[in-house]
Amino acid sequence: MIDPSEPLETQLERQGKIIEALMQRAARENDVGETAYSLFQSAIALQGEVWEKTKHLEEVLDTLGQASNRLRNSEFALEQTERNLADALDAMEGGFALFSEDALEICNAQFRNMVPDICEMIVAGLSITDYFKALNDSPQVITKGATPKKASVGSDEIGNPSPKYPSVFGLKNDRWFQITQKRASPRKTVLLSTEITNIVLQNRIEKDQLIDKQSIFMKAAFEHISQGVCTFSPSGTLILRNERFRKLLRLPVTLVRKGTQLSQILSFFARHELAPETGMSIEAEVLAAIAPDREGIERKVRLTSGDILNISIHRLPDNGLIMNVIDFTAEAQMTDVLEKRVGERTRELTQANERLQRQHQEQIRIDEQLRQAKERAEEAVSSKTRFFAAASHDLLQPVNAAKLLISTMTESAPDKAVGDTVSRLERSFKSIESLLHALLDISRLDSTGTELSFSIFNIGELLSTVQRDCRQLAEEKGIRLDIVPSSLWVKSDQRYLVRSVQNLIVNGIQYTQEGRVLAGCRRKGPNVIIEVWDTGIGISKKDQKRIFNEFTRAAPDSAGAGMGLGLSIVDRACRRLNHSVNVRSKPGVGSVFSITIPICDAPVANGQNENASLPLSAGAMDVIVLIVENNPDVMFATARQIESWGGSVLTAASTKEALTCVRELGMPPDIILADYQLDEDDNGVKTIAELRRATKTHIPAIMITANREEDLAEQSREHRFTILTKPVELSRLRPLIDWETRRLNTG
Repeated sequence: MIDPSEPLETQLERQGKIIEALMQRAARENDVGETAYSLFQSAIALQGEVWEKTKHLEEVLDTLGQASNRLRNSEFALEQTERNLADALDAMEGGFALFSEDALEICNAQFRNMVPDICEMIVAGLSITDYFKALNDSPQVITKGATPKKASVGSDEIGNPSPKYPSVFGLKNDRWFQITQKRASPRKTVLLSTEITNIVLQNRIEKDQLIDKQSIFMKAAFEHISQGVCTFSPSGTLILRNERFRKLLRLPVTLVRKGTQLSQILSFFARHELAPETGMSIEAEVLAAIAPDREGIERKVRLTSGDILNISIHRLPDNGLIMNVIDFTAEAQMTDVLEKRVGERTRELTQANERLQRQHQEQIRIDEQLRQAKERAEEAVSSKTRFFAAASHDLLQPVNAAKLLISTMTESAPDKAVGDTVSRLERSFKSIESLLHALLDISRLDSTGTELSFSIFNIGELLSTVQRDCRQLAEEKGIRLDIVPSSLWVKSDQRYLVRSVQNLIVNGIQYTQEGRVLAGCRRKGPNVIIEVWDTGIGISKKDQKRIFNEFTRAAPDSAGAGMGLGLSIVDRACRRLNHSVNVRSKPGVGSVFSITIPICDAPVANGQNENASLPLSAGAMDVIVLIVENNPDVMFATARQIESWGGSVLTAASTKEALTCVRELGMPPDIILADYQLDEDDNGVKTIAELRRATKTHIPAIMITANREEDLAEQSREHRFTILTKPVELSRLRPLIDWETRRLNTG
């Protein structure tokens, strides 16, 4: 019935009410009960309850006494804490004030006595706004911040809004304070006042010292500048000047004292120092130029001594004047000297220009002569190129015919003596052919108009081709010719690279009496090195550079040596191809020639190199061959050779005759062998195209020509025919015919 957590006064009040109720109940029971036993029982029960309540009341009174003691201790501790806080606040160097709900709760004496005339206003309950208003209205405060009608709001350190008030102010007794405002909680604000008088005084002293130092520096700089400077008041009286001003204007000391009029200075200067041509007019001119509505004047004047001064007078912001005087004598003299030098230099440049114009005219004349000579030289080279291009066909035609006839004679001559003669005749024609090819190659490589045709091809197939071409020569000399296979791909002009490797191998065979010639590739980084080894006579150190010249041989008396053009062609071709050529050799041991070429990735297979390696043919040739050739001897020799292989031959000298033969035959031939250069404007490309169009059949075709130009190679890819160069190698012609006709039948 009694809650121990309630205050002791409440517990005592409730216990009193309980006791009173029990006593009233006992009285009622005494009135109602009639027997003595009932009364006795009621008295016993009431006594027990009274004892129990009395005991409980004693405990409550004891608890109340303890709580009263603790309350007295707490009140004493609170009073002690308040006294300590007051002592601590009074011991602070600065002022402290705590505002709760914008009303002053507590402050120390320093804060209250900071401004004496408002200290009586600083009592509990004073608002911050009223405090700052009183501070702002105090006559003791000399530096005031405007008290706003409505305090502006910013943010304090804990992010709560706080009004903005002035933070620094000074008193008339030259004391300075700074007030810092901080938020202790959302409802409590602390104002801290700190006296900063010492700091302000120290700053003032330092500022005065700095101003004094700057003044000294300014005066020193003012005195040591090369210009004469003088300032005048708005009324025209002298205020400040340097010594240079007096010396430049040649003024007496008495005329440059403070308060001297500008007109006096100008008058003295005009009378005593100016040359007659400037005279007295400068005084009136300057005074007119410095009128209030004018900005000033700048003028050069000459003195009687010959010196030249530059005088400028301008207005200052306060409407005063500043006068600058500069000694311009050295600059004027330098200007005169420079003008003389410029005049002399101008005359020299004019003369040099005239000489250059004459030289230029002479150079134009020489350039024109050189241009004409260059055109004549280019025309001569072009003429030579055209001559060799035409000669390549005309010279190789009889050689080609002779080789075909010799081949036919070799197969049909049973007599050994006749066979030896035919063999010698064949070797002679091979020598003629080799010499003609060498001369034509040199002509093409020397011609600046010759274009290279770069392509990507397999170096192993190139070496195999060269091996087939050189095998017979090696066998005739009893030299072993070995080729090391390679699967690398390179980018170069295939025609000139084949010719270069072929010349190196032929050169090795010619200068090797016994042993062997070995050709192969060695990979080195991004490059491949084609090397040709031989066990020949070797080359001395002094001859290893000379052998690349025309008509130069390592051993002039060596049997079987050529005309000395092979290595010259290799050197010229590799220089055009940007491939390096090297040689290592030791006399009596042998030589190693090498060509270095960049390696390329293999192209995607597209069937363009199907005839790179042709199989050897055997058996009779059962095909109809249409030969288109305008040279009767070559036509006869080619026809005899085809017939000896078992083929049927149709011959024509032009495209028109070829079309007539096909119409008479009533069917397309199995293959066309056409010369490129026919009579007049006719050519083999036209023949192949017309025959295919007339028969509506893609007839296989082989172009036999001495033409090695890239344009013809482009046409061969466009019209899909194969090119064989003259003189024709029969070892390649027969397999090629078989391959072309077999591809048609299987396709």
